[in-house]
Amino acid sequence: MLTINVAVLLAVIIVVRLRRRTQARSRLDEKLTVVIVLVFGVLIAPTSFGQGILSAVGQLASGLSRTSSP
Repeated sequence: MLTINVAVLLAVIIVVRLRRRTQARSRLDEKLTVVIVLVFGVLIAPTSFGQGILSAVGQLASGLSRTSSP
């Protein structure tokens, strides 16, 4: 029996959708892509990989805020 992780499937769908030319996308198509990316984010957030990304982005944001303040 083959099992497919939903997050991996959504990642593949996101890559395929984003490879299309921008001119070929309608507003509905762009909204659907945003919804798919949001669902992907919700699915990946509780995993250790998602927590690592959150930590890296947090460190980057704090580093940027420190460099921009006088």
